[in-house]
Amino acid sequence: MIDLTYQFFSRVLKLVYWHGTLLGGENLPTQGPAVFVANHLATAGPIGVVCTIPLRFYTWIIADMVDKQRAPDYLRQDFIETSLKLKPPFSIYFARALSRLTVPFLTSIGCIPVTRGDGKELVLSVAALKEGKAVLVFPEAPELEIDPLTQMRPFLKGFTRLGEMFYVETGQSLPFYPVAVHASKRVRVGDAVFFDPANPRSLERLHLKHLLESKIQQMYLELDA
Repeated sequence: MIDLTYQFFSRVLKLVYWHGTLLGGENLPTQGPAVFVANHLATAGPIGVVCTIPLRFYTWIIADMVDKQRAPDYLRQDFIETSLKLKPPFSIYFARALSRLTVPFLTSIGCIPVTRGDGKELVLSVAALKEGKAVLVFPEAPELEIDPLTQMRPFLKGFTRLGEMFYVETGQSLPFYPVAVHASKRVRVGDAVFFDPANPRSLERLHLKHLLESKIQQMYLELDA
């Protein structure tokens, strides 16, 4: 039932909002586990990936989005007043109404809530990965400045710990797939980057973070051309 809800939601969004094109589909895995790392591009990143890539994702989202008390204010500031350009007081009323739909929906399709410094998202993600599922993360640091060329913020590196945690529990090297979402509604998937257990953990975290970030930047600029 959860997967049917997810598929219905992605198809409706694709029909009414996102008529995108998938590039690099040959790089997609035939089965999990896998971590997909994408640029956020405001609200376009999550919607673009879900609508364009034909996989069932378990997506990292800000914990406020699945909290009944905090969701209205988060939606108002992050989406309704910025993307929809609505103003108070109507934006406040609309955010309250919308959150009554989004909170139970996002919870029902298995989104993974993220609280900075918490780490619970890592545990939940590794559990999903061990079941062969695909996890989707958007690791841009919201407090840092946007690069005007790629519309990306620098990445946080916390998501890379999934590689070492998964290896400790399974003995397998986890693949990370870079994904570039472009404003032209094209989505490109790059070759997988694998966690290397031979590297010291601190160095491997930085290596994965910088390598995936640079690959996504490069793919975005190629789509820009």
